[in-house]
Amino acid sequence: MGYHWVSAEDVAYDERPPKEGEQPRRAADLTTAVELQQSRARLWRYPPHSTGRRHQDHAQEEVFVVVSGTLTMLLGDAPERVDLGPGSVVAVEPMTPLQIRNESDEELVVFVYGAPPVHDGADMLDDVDLPPRG
Repeated sequence: MGYHWVSAEDVAYDERPPKEGEQPRRAADLTTAVELQQSRARLWRYPPHSTGRRHQDHAQEEVFVVVSGTLTMLLGDAPERVDLGPGSVVAVEPMTPLQIRNESDEELVVFVYGAPPVHDGADMLDDVDLPPRG
């Protein structure tokens, strides 16, 4: 038995390579910080009008929790656009194409949690056009 904790102010954020014309996203490795064994977690900061890579995980189920800002997710093969505000949660099953986007003028902070704790096993997919709001 045991537990580990960390404050969001005390974790280090690493810059992720930006797409052309975008500011870099930043991610804090919570997996290491709180010594997760059966899952993985990161705290992401997306600057305004930035996008993550569209992908589908082979085995990992992922949960996304909006801390602040507005998360725009593209979900599925023919992507459905889902816009989520603070406190919203979305769970994505393995092999479901997804992309995180910040389409707003404010920073987006999102907590991402996945299990099992696999590091490989994802297909990187081509970006798609942003569908209109549902």
